Amino acid sequence: MTDICFSTACELAAQIRAKEISCQEVMQAHLDQIERVNPQVNAIVTLLPERAMEDAKAADEALARGDAIGPLHGLPVAHKDLVPTKGIRTTYGSPIYKDHVPDEDALIIERMRAAGAISIGKTNTPEFGAGSQTFNPVFGATCNPYDTTKTCGGSSGGAAVALACGMLPIADGSDTGGSLRNPAAFCNVVGLRTSPGRVPMWPNDTGWFPISVQGPMARTVADTALLLSAMAGPDARSPISLSEPGERFREPLDRVFAGVRISWSPDFGNLPIDPRVAAVMEKQRGVFESLGCAVEDGEPDFSDADETFKVWRAWRFELKFRELLKTHGEQIKETIHWNAAEGAKLTGPQLSSAEMKRTALYHRTRIHMQRYEFMVFPVTQVPPFDINQPYIEEIDGQKMETYIDWMKSCYYITSTGLPAISVPCGFTEDGLPVGLQIVGRHQDDFGVLQIAKAFEEATGCWKQRPGVVEAG
Repeated sequence: MTDICFSTACELAAQIRAKEISCQEVMQAHLDQIERVNPQVNAIVTLLPERAMEDAKAADEALARGDAIGPLHGLPVAHKDLVPTKGIRTTYGSPIYKDHVPDEDALIIERMRAAGAISIGKTNTPEFGAGSQTFNPVFGATCNPYDTTKTCGGSSGGAAVALACGMLPIADGSDTGGSLRNPAAFCNVVGLRTSPGRVPMWPNDTGWFPISVQGPMARTVADTALLLSAMAGPDARSPISLSEPGERFREPLDRVFAGVRISWSPDFGNLPIDPRVAAVMEKQRGVFESLGCAVEDGEPDFSDADETFKVWRAWRFELKFRELLKTHGEQIKETIHWNAAEGAKLTGPQLSSAEMKRTALYHRTRIHMQRYEFMVFPVTQVPPFDINQPYIEEIDGQKMETYIDWMKSCYYITSTGLPAISVPCGFTEDGLPVGLQIVGRHQDDFGVLQIAKAFEEATGCWKQRPGVVEAG
């Protein structure tokens, strides 16, 4: 069972295709793992085992008939509880929707199912995805599998934990200010913040909004690329969707990096970073040099990245929650009230100024990356923290002004619009995971995956399993 659950998605897909293992065997192994481990971590919050086994049987029958199959055929997947799933409860982590069952699938669900993945349920998330700590009044908190007294991050926290524990081989997530990258870093898995439009979003009431994206998570970079190949590609329902087909991401990721220039920044120039994170990151600088890269200190000027992100985030919160706060305000957590209120205060000149500054930031970064093909940063400014602490209030002696300030190391990159990946980087002295953030040029998601895979192979950090699994 453990061998199946900790096989890579690429390995499982190949074995299923070759009929070396059945879809039902793969599904049963993962359901058994969920039964054994999930009570300790609370990652999967809605589970449909009977339906999953029926679908696995149908997948085996399709193989036996010789039907054409997709790249994810027979692979179990659970979906972030912010994503609508037809016929499967979707709560958004809110008591307002605790019994909500959508009548349509989100576009990414359609695509994963069309590629052959089998939906087994939903993964935990903060209330409405707000905040990088996974807890909500419907299901409670999700624990970090490397230390269950610590947070797993968020908002795709349930997905990251399920992957780390071998309960899923692939999972979807979303990212506004770090929600694919932060939990990946805290749980020693991979999370890719895709370029806006790479994974078309539907349903979506702000179709032109480029700050929030959906994307893949997995234990390895190759598995992440495999899932992205099913998610990506144009769709008319998203006006910003990119034309490049998803099949691009099933191409080999191997590449020689001799002479490739990388800018290395352990603190974005001036952000407070916990010394434990900095120490782990610094140990891995030589890995890029061993790959033949020219690594130089530096970063673009991130002036105004904080302001532009907070303005656009607040505007989105006001737009999304204004009516719900009027009708169900007493059932919604205070940080959402605050963020929506900040959005309500915004003026036209503030929005136009933020957009001009965001454009200037893009061009400063673009010019910086004419010299450097990739930038490397920490994913998070702190290691996993106490699960009972809603958010970080101070880093290395510096006070945080808001509940999201401790995530600047992620949302600065969001403001640039560039693709970024969190890849396992190592562990603190007390065994907590640390992630490395690799940022690529405009829309170069493929290049980011390539260098992340090279780093992953050189370090092997992803192979260290969490304590809750080893204890069992």
